[in-house]
Amino acid sequence: MARIYEALAEIVGKEYISDQAEELFIYSRDPGTMDPKKPDYVVLPRTTEEVQAVIHLANREKVPVVPLGGGLALSGLSRPLKAGIVLDMKRMNKILEVNEKSRYVVVEAGVSQGMLQAYLKKNYPHLKHSIPDSPPAATIAGNVLIHGSGHLSQATGFHSEMLNGMEVVLPTGEICKVGSCSATPYWFSRAPLPDLAGLFLGWHGTTGVVTKLAIKLYPNPALKDVMIFLTENPDHMPDILFKVTGTEMVEDLNVSATQLPDYMEGLQLTLIYVTANTSDELAFKERTIRETLRSYIDEKEGGFMVVPTFAKGRFLEAPLREMTKFSDTKKGGGFEYVGAIMPIELFPKAYRKGVEIAAKYDTPYSMAIRIIGRAHCMMFAYAYAFNRADENDRKNAQRALHESNTVALEMGGIPWKAEEPAQQLILKQMNPETIKLMNKIRAVLDPNGIMNPGNWEVR
Repeated sequence: MARIYEALAEIVGKEYISDQAEELFIYSRDPGTMDPKKPDYVVLPRTTEEVQAVIHLANREKVPVVPLGGGLALSGLSRPLKAGIVLDMKRMNKILEVNEKSRYVVVEAGVSQGMLQAYLKKNYPHLKHSIPDSPPAATIAGNVLIHGSGHLSQATGFHSEMLNGMEVVLPTGEICKVGSCSATPYWFSRAPLPDLAGLFLGWHGTTGVVTKLAIKLYPNPALKDVMIFLTENPDHMPDILFKVTGTEMVEDLNVSATQLPDYMEGLQLTLIYVTANTSDELAFKERTIRETLRSYIDEKEGGFMVVPTFAKGRFLEAPLREMTKFSDTKKGGGFEYVGAIMPIELFPKAYRKGVEIAAKYDTPYSMAIRIIGRAHCMMFAYAYAFNRADENDRKNAQRALHESNTVALEMGGIPWKAEEPAQQLILKQMNPETIKLMNKIRAVLDPNGIMNPGNWEVR
């Protein structure tokens, strides 16, 4: 142990490695319900070459390595299930390049959402990236690698679809580039080359350590507004979502359903975000959307809320803090959700199951839905707040999450950023040949089994 510690200290410097109990405690958990798993060491590299050296050492010593971004996945993906080294990427936080004309940015793996947002606002205010509704400390890389979504996902899809390329340290220590950057100085696209990005997306750090990546940037229109459509019947939601996305005039589309405060119980709020460069363009888009939903208004099955201008600010934030206020309703700092990806036609069934599970576990329900693409699918989140200081409350939320994962799979959805127990549920119903292929890929890339072991492993 002392030998490994000294070798790691030589790679990154003694001030950037720790095996102290209080720091290992912090790195053994995240804000979610999963049980803590303590690492042996925490290491903060500064360069790709330092990451490479750590990987070489881990292979020689057969020590597990767990990459960590912001540590905000909530589902315990960065817990070291089999101990070893937590590789905290936060020191690798340079914004390396903004290509203004081809609209992309190249960043190191530790760059956070808030850092990039502030940088673009200051230096390129006419450009923006798709921002998830997570704390600003969440990293760009972490969100892309778990197939995250954000404020531009209704128009452009998952954040992994906005990825142009990446630099990866493979589990055996080679430094590999994926996308146009592998053949040119530019990071403009993954096409038309063989697309190797899938070897690292959704794998929960089991196939390598991403050190740099490029993501697409988008125009930042001068005007933004929110329209809120209120309904009481979840059976209407698939059609409402289908019609609104069909206008192709919406930047972001979310649905919120919560039991708190009391007057919100039983309601569904559809948040429709519209952007434009002129007031006439904005008015035209909003008129079109209103007319699209005219039949629901005429039949008194839904209607637009009047939101005063002074009150709109909280709905126009990015990230949207209004939807995360629920996370601390029980105090104690505990929060996790099942963000199942599923077809939009499952909305009524998913909604009713959420209400049912919340009642069963005696916890207020909160459901948040983000539409991905032109209603190609949705991220349907079942959220559970709990008091971390109350072990019974944590276990209760854990049971509710497990049942939500089970229900999502039974309906035909797939749990997003699945924690280890949810991974096992997915693997149990996954095509056996798909599992064999995944195992073959991991065996080739990671012959010593050092990369975040315990994840995506058949029990």
